[in-house]
Amino acid sequence: MFESEFERSLFALRQEKLQQIAALGHAAYPNHYRTTHEIPALRARFESWTAEQLEAERTQVSVAGRLMAIRAQGKAGFAQLQQGGERLQIYVRLDAVGEAFQLYKLLDLGDHIGVTGYLFRTRTGELTVHVDTITFLTKSMLALPEKYHGLEDVELRYRQRYLDLFINSDVRAVFVKRAQILRAVRRFFDDRGYMEVETPMMQSIAGGAMARPFTTHHNALDMPLFLRIAPELYLKRLVVGGLDRVYEINRNFRNEGVSTQHNPEFTMLEFYQAYANYHDLMDLTEELVKFVAMEVNGTLTTEFNRTTIDLAQWKRYSMREAIAAFWPQNAGAAPTLANFATETTVHELISRVRTAGVQVAMQAGEPVGKTIATLFEAVAEEHLIQPTIIYDFPLAVSPLSKVKPDEPDWVERFEFYIGGFELGNAFSELNDPVDQERRFTQQLAERERGDQEAHQPDEDYVRALAYGLPPTAGEGIGIDRLTMILTGARSIRDVILFPLMRPAHEDKESSG
Repeated sequence: MFESEFERSLFALRQEKLQQIAALGHAAYPNHYRTTHEIPALRARFESWTAEQLEAERTQVSVAGRLMAIRAQGKAGFAQLQQGGERLQIYVRLDAVGEAFQLYKLLDLGDHIGVTGYLFRTRTGELTVHVDTITFLTKSMLALPEKYHGLEDVELRYRQRYLDLFINSDVRAVFVKRAQILRAVRRFFDDRGYMEVETPMMQSIAGGAMARPFTTHHNALDMPLFLRIAPELYLKRLVVGGLDRVYEINRNFRNEGVSTQHNPEFTMLEFYQAYANYHDLMDLTEELVKFVAMEVNGTLTTEFNRTTIDLAQWKRYSMREAIAAFWPQNAGAAPTLANFATETTVHELISRVRTAGVQVAMQAGEPVGKTIATLFEAVAEEHLIQPTIIYDFPLAVSPLSKVKPDEPDWVERFEFYIGGFELGNAFSELNDPVDQERRFTQQLAERERGDQEAHQPDEDYVRALAYGLPPTAGEGIGIDRLTMILTGARSIRDVILFPLMRPAHEDKESSG
């Protein structure tokens, strides 16, 4: 609990204060306090009242909160109570509170108290409670950080989010907005006849995405289980079962690295619509993002990474068009469709961009379609700052997507990008059980070759397809990343209340 000898000594000192408070007849840790208003609601109701109105009414209130500032002036003093992310001034006079003034002198920053009294305005016009009674609620046994907002150690803010939330109002605002985003998403889909559902987070077969899973073990059944990397295969089972429009806001887990855009545990919106294709979801995606932005921010422009993003203006490129559109000038002429036709011509493109200084990470023997997708990531992805839909992906990187009728090596899939990274992935769903079983078999071969993101075939899912999945389109959207865009947060850790962190003692050892 203690990080220094100073903290240990301070804790002991405040224990003594707590005993003195108890000696005054106050419970050390009472279990409730009855209020008439929460501070934000009180301010909203009375902020427009004049000093004369408040004086005439003498409105009695009871509020509670954390002490964030104390100014003593002999036999009187001002303090600031914070609750619900807002502050309210209180005025405490010895002749008004009597013996409770002794309690007031034992209070520290961070303590929780309740007060009753009447509202008035000070000579500077600040709305204030003239205190009649003080009730002690909880003592802060450790000191609040000084100048907390200016701390350079952002790791401390993530580890001790409880401090970050009540000291930094802008941090609290991010998570209030995140909750508003989730409400807006639910309203959008509920209004369109979608049903919200829940699917298993522990699965016997990892599937629904290309990613490394976390593994665990169920003792009673003596069987290995995986934390889900995606709910996709279960949601499509529901569409087979006749739930034509379903969505889930779910926690996914992927055993991957940590970065400004990745956390091993993250929140995903995933939805499916029967009798639709990927073109339908392109339109729906634009509608969804615009709706949520207006509901949460009241505008279709947002500031992200020092750039103004216009969510009203969307562009669409096929993957091959995007590679050509953002082709480096010093890599020669931009490619045409013919350059993507064979393994030889694709590798020629790789050589050209490498000569131009572009880093392209490839694995030996990988399918040509995977190489094209890697080329896209290297050449185009960082340029997709304004809202952009990239559609038509290689079959090799899309084991669950429906093949384009006129191009068997390409599928009806799209991703959308804002701020230079991907926020969502969608496709017309493969609903041919024979083709699905064949692709699962190919994926198993990739797994045997060492691809840890390829998974075992899900035979029950193939059986479900055999009963008939109607033409269906589905999409997954990262809620954390969407929140980053709508709040301007630079790191995914800034929009997750408790991001995964290396143990604190390991950080100290590595830096020491």
